[in-house]
Amino acid sequence: MRRRVVVTGVGCINPMGNDVETMWSGLKAGKSGVGPLTVFDASRFPTRIAAEIKNWDITDAGEDAEVWKYRARHTRFAAGAAKEAIAASGCLDSPLDPTRFGVYLGSGEGNQDFASFSEMVSRGLVPEGLDLSRFIKAGLEMLNPMAELEQEPNMPASYLAGMFDAQGPNANCLTACAASSQAIGEAVEMIRRGDADLMLAGGAHSMIHPFGVTGFSLLTTLSTRNDEPQRASRPFDRLRDGFVLGEGAAMVVLEELERAKKRGAPIYGEVLGYGSTADAYRITDIHPEGRGAIACMRMALADAQLSPESVNYVNAHGTSTTVNDNVETRACRQVFGEAADKVPVSSTKSMMGHLIAAAGVTEMIVCLMAIRDGVLPPTINYENPDPSCDLDYIPNVAREAKCDVALNNSFGFGGQNITLVLGRYETR
Repeated sequence: MRRRVVVTGVGCINPMGNDVETMWSGLKAGKSGVGPLTVFDASRFPTRIAAEIKNWDITDAGEDAEVWKYRARHTRFAAGAAKEAIAASGCLDSPLDPTRFGVYLGSGEGNQDFASFSEMVSRGLVPEGLDLSRFIKAGLEMLNPMAELEQEPNMPASYLAGMFDAQGPNANCLTACAASSQAIGEAVEMIRRGDADLMLAGGAHSMIHPFGVTGFSLLTTLSTRNDEPQRASRPFDRLRDGFVLGEGAAMVVLEELERAKKRGAPIYGEVLGYGSTADAYRITDIHPEGRGAIACMRMALADAQLSPESVNYVNAHGTSTTVNDNVETRACRQVFGEAADKVPVSSTKSMMGHLIAAAGVTEMIVCLMAIRDGVLPPTINYENPDPSCDLDYIPNVAREAKCDVALNNSFGFGGQNITLVLGRYETR
């Protein structure tokens, strides 16, 4: 029999709050974390809104600001979320073989030095075009090697391993919006097969920088509802016009069940199933029939040995783009069949924006809170029904409902699809 994996600690920092309970309270109340973009001057961009983290600094996590001064914005968020998860778990308070304790993250790139790059281009320009030697010379004079190092996606996982003496497996995957969910799934598999007993898993990302906003603007995926920031993200609504870019980090402590029981750990829930597929279609387009999403959800349910009728809640990928919401709805109808009209579905991106690589693990924690409290978070800003999106999206107001099994979808650019099935912990 494969080893069972439970969640014994959770932590997060995101636009809804700088800890799990604050985030969860805001989601239940239907609040929004979206506002004017302030991280940089976006006055000349078509999108001037974002879901930013407010009122948090690395010193709030008990770290020395001087030590962390070159470390990237998302790496700092990762440290704060990890400290909360580790403290909630108490996993380091019991004897632990550090070689059996690993880290698996789905984290994005670090800070992008837009100002220096622009200056390098400026210095390298000559009447004939870009003089590469002058461009390189400017870079050697201007760029800080430590800051450049911090751009690497593996840096958060490396720092967390050092912070908690996690000498076991250490990895980072960057599969776009599916990254942190994939990190959870792969970390679960490591524990199931005996490669580790304890894994700190999750993700961190901030693309609220000129390169990130430029890229998504060129892809026409961002909402331009600049005059109504809190109403901009409207998954499944007929008048949706794109997602709102968010940022943050979330971490969970995954633990082999018998170890968790032996030390009397808090158990937030059990990871029952994991599915991973690829659309194998186009980089920026979902397969129109949702074949990858359908296969992914079915794979996760099969892994959990559950029928679709067992699912009490779906936290949708639900980005608020026309194509994603249509296709995800179609995929859910294929997977759940006649039960599709009875399964509540919501997108918490309507409140916290899209955290990109950190989205999946954050929404996994939302599922665990829904299971714990028997409350399903709403999809806010749902005002105009779309005939092609015809499920129960828990519109605008949270709903009390018993939830024993939740399904969490994460679908990324490039066609990556991840589904996690979370369940209430039960002895069996």
